[in-house]
Amino acid sequence: MRKAFIALAAFLITATVMISLAWPPFIWAFIFIGPFIILGVYDLYQPKHSIVRNYPVFGRLRYFMEDLRPKVYQYFVESDTNGKPYSRLNRSLIYQRAKKENDTIPFGTQFDVYENGYEWLSHSINAISHHELNSNPRVMVGGPDCKQPYSASIFNISAMSFGSLSKNAVLALNGGAKMGGFAHNTGEGGISDYHELPGGDLIWQIGTGYFGCRNQDGTFNFDAFAERSKTPNVRMIEIKLSQGAKPGHGGILPARKVTPEIARIRLVKVGEDVLSPPGHKAFTTPMEMLQFVKKLRDLSGGKPIGIKLCIGRRSEFYAICKAMVESNIYVDFITVDGGEGGTGASPQEFSNSVGMPLREGLAFVYDVLSGFDLKKHIRIIASGKVSSGFDLVKNIALGADLCNSARGMMFALGCIQALECNSNTCPTGVATQDESLMKGLVVEDKTVRVYNYHKLTVASAVELLGAAGLREPSQLTRAYINRRVSQNVVQSYIETFPYVPAGSLLQTPYPAHMELGMALSTSSSFAPTDYKVSPIDYENASSYGRVNKNV
Repeated sequence: MRKAFIALAAFLITATVMISLAWPPFIWAFIFIGPFIILGVYDLYQPKHSIVRNYPVFGRLRYFMEDLRPKVYQYFVESDTNGKPYSRLNRSLIYQRAKKENDTIPFGTQFDVYENGYEWLSHSINAISHHELNSNPRVMVGGPDCKQPYSASIFNISAMSFGSLSKNAVLALNGGAKMGGFAHNTGEGGISDYHELPGGDLIWQIGTGYFGCRNQDGTFNFDAFAERSKTPNVRMIEIKLSQGAKPGHGGILPARKVTPEIARIRLVKVGEDVLSPPGHKAFTTPMEMLQFVKKLRDLSGGKPIGIKLCIGRRSEFYAICKAMVESNIYVDFITVDGGEGGTGASPQEFSNSVGMPLREGLAFVYDVLSGFDLKKHIRIIASGKVSSGFDLVKNIALGADLCNSARGMMFALGCIQALECNSNTCPTGVATQDESLMKGLVVEDKTVRVYNYHKLTVASAVELLGAAGLREPSQLTRAYINRRVSQNVVQSYIETFPYVPAGSLLQTPYPAHMELGMALSTSSSFAPTDYKVSPIDYENASSYGRVNKNV
């Protein structure tokens, strides 16, 4: 192709010159031919791209097609049910509810009900009309030391920072929260003017970067926290230990998104990548973390203080619970984020291969809290690919008290899953700081759409509740949700995730599957104890050991 290009370029130049000798105006053809030849010559000698070097000019079509591929796939190739991360069926449901359009479907389900992983709700012959039920169920969040408990909706906006999202997106989200009486998590980027202006309830998330309450060296500023936390709109404070999309990594805000305004809000430098540390500086042990929780609760005037985490090393959560039992200091809520959670920017390995998925994480947290008899003090929030009424119902059945949604709310704003959140080129103006792009997001219109989506999704969950013959979300148990685990085996959640008796971790013998977690954990450290692995442990863990023994 290199020789072919050289021959073609020589022919075009020669032909243009000869024709121009006979007809001088034809010399203007070089306006079109010249750039083609110059680009090709550059491609021949540039050292970075082998394909372009071997196929001058034409090799660049590869990069164009590569950029075009996700869009072509989404609109012309994928079915209604197999799109990732969200299928077209999920996205369409959210769009329809946000616009208050017909959200019913004709001709039956498109799901393969005999496929492994298919889930459904057990309904009741004695179903209850949703007209008889509370259309806006709420949950009181606040433990015994909380002086300002918060009555929360069962469906709220999950953590998304201003900076990752545009100001118009934040205004619309908070405006929708104000209209619908539900909560808006600020994300770790801090409280911006756009979070406060509409007047919706806020959950102030404090991550490892301590944005909005940090000193210049990145350490925590208690005075700044005390001042900010007493803002009336701040109803709860969430300490982010980790998040599902990139647990153990810390947040990333690309430099191109760090405007002077964002720098002012976060107390960082303009035009530099903002990388949150992977861990906290304000505490290093479970006991220190609870002392930090207590101090924040006191400084905020007694508002609910919680933690957010994606479950990784199980022993760490046992350690936190042991510390709560020993200190009598409780967090007011725990947000469990699943490994399937979304983010604007994350290393691929972290999104794909780190962090426990929500279903397992949620059941684990509920069971451990119950085992330590702590659940009565603490509310659980489920976060991770929650977008429909059935998502609410199945997470509450597993142990959640309420749920948060991020990407669902983004779809309500008009997100089209363009997968450009990390490039500042979001075509709908949701995840960008480009003024020309964010103008496409009309705040007044999208505020109403967020409100509609929330209202109709909660209404759907209430209808499902009535179909199961229940009156309150708290009546849902794991027995109500079924899952096909193989072609001819179906299990309810209660079979897959059997309950742990309340208080069973306060005395021996512990439930068998929790003995190792108890042995490895201590309230004085997040690190596992120096439990020695014995030959018996190796034998039980290794299939080779069992085979050799049998031989």
